[in-house]
Amino acid sequence: MIEAWAYLNRVVEGPHRRIHELLLEGRSADEIAAGIKQRDTWIGEALLASTEQRYRTAEHGLKEDLQAARRHNMRLIHPGHPEWPAEKLDPAFRFLALSEGTTTRKDQADAVPPHALWVRGESLKKLTHQAVAIVGTRAITAYGRAATRSICSSLAQHQWTLVSGGAAGVDQVAHSVALEHQTPTVVVQACGLDRAYPSSHRELYEQVVKQGGAVVSEYPLTSSPMRHRFLSRNRLVAALTRGTIVMEAAWRSGALSTLTWAEAFGRATMAVPGPILSAQSLGCHQRIRDGRATLISTADEAREIMSTSGAVDVEANYELVFPPTSIQELSPNELKVYDAIGFEASDSAAIAHKAGLTLALSIHLLVELERRSLVVREGSLWRRLELGAGDLQ
Repeated sequence: MIEAWAYLNRVVEGPHRRIHELLLEGRSADEIAAGIKQRDTWIGEALLASTEQRYRTAEHGLKEDLQAARRHNMRLIHPGHPEWPAEKLDPAFRFLALSEGTTTRKDQADAVPPHALWVRGESLKKLTHQAVAIVGTRAITAYGRAATRSICSSLAQHQWTLVSGGAAGVDQVAHSVALEHQTPTVVVQACGLDRAYPSSHRELYEQVVKQGGAVVSEYPLTSSPMRHRFLSRNRLVAALTRGTIVMEAAWRSGALSTLTWAEAFGRATMAVPGPILSAQSLGCHQRIRDGRATLISTADEAREIMSTSGAVDVEANYELVFPPTSIQELSPNELKVYDAIGFEASDSAAIAHKAGLTLALSIHLLVELERRSLVVREGSLWRRLELGAGDLQ
């Protein structure tokens, strides 16, 4: 069984729409692999053409893949495997297949699920149970770095798995923050797992695996990083997560591709705004302006968008972090009386007249304001107390 999946992974660069169709029809990996080797017509002209150059040599390549996988603690997972993240992939690609509109990507060649995934590290199914994609520019600014660290730190503290592509810039910061907080993170590569891209991140990937995360790839061993593979990889980053956050992205940033895939999958799409003079945030601003991404500035806002209804109350959290001042807590009538009082003492009748309230109600409210240490009574007169600048807002 595993040899057949490894053969399919090697004989044609995935994903291949015809292989996906055959699997949906109930064909097993063994049947499809045998059909390719025997050049059976039932596999379809498209698959025959796609495998013409490799169907003989793939057999040798898969054996090398499996031997190398055993040496380096890698494994190939596939539909039906205990670690296959079907709960994330199936709904995403089903939503895509049923979608309509100008932003859908369902007609693209790679708009189908992966046939198999190479994994180093923890179970991908387990890691993606509560996961969020963090993407953005490689040319990260000081602002982008600070924003990424802030949001990722809070997400990590709430046990969200951070999924990204392992590149320099935003990706690297996201993975590093997860490691700092002892929280799992997933690197989705655009090359074989026997390679690290960029090569300077090899140690980072080792730490990801050692600390309970995973490094994942759709491509067989020895596959080189190429532009089309990065773009196709982005769909997996989006599909494996509940939502995608773009931290910092220029007008033509590749990170926006991941956001577009998340949109096509019906997943949450979020963008962090940047300085209005920074070209590195133009892509984020455009998506927010077009209504294709929700503006977020905190991890709590992201969690509220991605969580089940009522699980996260951002406004309640803000109330705790930014409690109202003593003036902001006043009712409308209390505020009328408070505004009618000056720092020079006045009698209650004058205050009631200025506030436009009855004398009895005004006296009642004056007593309440005194209890809150906002005014002071001097005999039959009342005057306002000096407050700090923050209390006056």
